[in-house]
Amino acid sequence: MQPALLRYLRVASPDAAEDVAAEVWLHVVRDLAGFVGDADAFRGWTFTIARHRAIDHGRARAARPAVPVADVDPGEQAPSAEAEAVERDATREALTMVATLPPEQAEMVMLRVVAGLDVETVAEIVGKKPGTVRVAVHRALKTLREQAPQNPREVV
Repeated sequence: MQPALLRYLRVASPDAAEDVAAEVWLHVVRDLAGFVGDADAFRGWTFTIARHRAIDHGRARAARPAVPVADVDPGEQAPSAEAEAVERDATREALTMVATLPPEQAEMVMLRVVAGLDVETVAEIVGKKPGTVRVAVHRALKTLREQAPQNPREVV
């Protein structure tokens, strides 16, 4: 679930997706004993926590603005395979396109498509009716399809 969670948080909380994800997993571990449900319910519960943590992060950031500094990781190495680099570029481009949507639509697309949650779970997480989620995701995907370059090689 971590890759999908990070992709969702890169839209919901782009400046601190990994930090928020860490908070999510701490919350999950802390409250796991009280969780009841199957795998789908667990994913929905986890993404609900992620949404709340992202909202909390946004509020905290607004209350205490930070001065950004360069992120330098000397241990970071370039991808070892061309396929990994292409995949990262495609993922980055897709996330960039999703981020151009209105925030509410972007969140629903990330939960529905990237996280793979069903419509009912997404509706519960965002506090909307399932029909509203279906329509919003459909419209968002149509918008993204219209914005997508006709030739995939244009995206470099």
